[in-house]
Amino acid sequence: MSVSDRFPALLAATAMGVYLLLIVGAATSVTEATAACTAWPACGDGLSLPTESAGWVALGHRVLAVVVGLLVLASTALAFRRSESRRVRGALAVALLLYPAQAGLGALVAVGSASATAGLVHLLVGVVIFGGTLAALAWWLEAETGSADDAPEEFEPGTDHLPPVEDAPEPDIPTATLPRIRATAGAYFRLMKPRLMWLLCLVAAAAMALAGGAGFTPYTVAATLVGGSLAIGASGTFNHVLERDVDKRMQRTSDRPLATDLVPLWNAVAFGLLLAALSLGLFWTINPLTAALGLAAILFYSVVYTLILKPNTVQNTVLGGAAGALPALIGWAAVTGEIGGGGLLLALVIFLWTPAHFYNLALAYKSDYERGGFPMMPVVHGETATRRHIVWYLGATLVAAAVLALVADPLGGLYATVAVILGGVFLWAVIRLHYERDESAAFRAFHASNAYLGCLLFAVVFDALWF
Repeated sequence: MSVSDRFPALLAATAMGVYLLLIVGAATSVTEATAACTAWPACGDGLSLPTESAGWVALGHRVLAVVVGLLVLASTALAFRRSESRRVRGALAVALLLYPAQAGLGALVAVGSASATAGLVHLLVGVVIFGGTLAALAWWLEAETGSADDAPEEFEPGTDHLPPVEDAPEPDIPTATLPRIRATAGAYFRLMKPRLMWLLCLVAAAAMALAGGAGFTPYTVAATLVGGSLAIGASGTFNHVLERDVDKRMQRTSDRPLATDLVPLWNAVAFGLLLAALSLGLFWTINPLTAALGLAAILFYSVVYTLILKPNTVQNTVLGGAAGALPALIGWAAVTGEIGGGGLLLALVIFLWTPAHFYNLALAYKSDYERGGFPMMPVVHGETATRRHIVWYLGATLVAAAVLALVADPLGGLYATVAVILGGVFLWAVIRLHYERDESAAFRAFHASNAYLGCLLFAVVFDALWF
């Protein structure tokens, strides 16, 4: 099924237009561009063009507000003309009714007649308008592409009653010395889950760049990233150890080193302990708080997520997002010696992004997770509910990213551009997922989410260090 209806395209454009307005507004506030254009609707006497570059940013924000307002009006009018559902029309009507108030608050802020509280209200009203347009899109997609009865009637967590995968691969262990060393080294490398390392280390790097200051030294950066990689390796190894029996029952994990007995169990345990010790030792050379957070990250992923959350609750992905958020706190603490606002906000972005990201993988591997006995969202509540939650968490991630742009002073044009363009690509992939509803669409959305966060974190590092 292809996306042939123009209505969801208009809704998506409207939602991302409102989001662009939020991001540009945040950039305008951070750069104090309004000070260069304190009249309304234009600059100078109210009808003049800006005389400096900062004024053009403020004027561009106002022109964009007019264009986005027309999109909100067009979406609402079309929804009523097509007699869409009551909640779709209601969400758009709220957005449309709030829009003039939002524009009025913006004018007061621009001319300096508003208090700081009014500026905060201006931002919050913008978030509500964005939420209304995104809610309309989510509800429309659910009504058009979803099914109310796609959830299983009963799901039994646990895997003890399930047999191993019948066609599980046999480990290919070379007999020659050098090939055997290579195969063994490769197996231990796989235990460390290297595909997770680059993104989580980038989270820590972004937090360090945001924190900046005297604590941002070459040794601190190197020790944090190396220690972080070792901590991820330790967590991944312990995860392999604890899930070795479950891995034998799932197609996608049946070839893992411990599932195929390529690596002896106690060797893997010793390897994980060694990685953890090296990681915490490096963190300790930075400061005790970083070491404590590193230990918390290892224990959370290895014990809390793997043993408690993942096999027992459908909210495992949501709560497990804390594991991915902790590197932001580690990076911030490594530079500042404390847990600060910028690190917490970046951690919030990662926490909210995790369900929007991983639910796509859960959809692609739904049958495998069901066979493994894991209560993932699509297994317990169905694919329609999962796709709906992806949209909600994507919207929450975008809002958190906009707030980060407002609060973190080093962030500027590159961050704003990446946030809007890659956020739009992510949303487009999620809309395609609603229509196509197959494994390839789920992987497309999964990769789009990776690209979004990876590029956003690179933008944070670049903006913070070079501007």
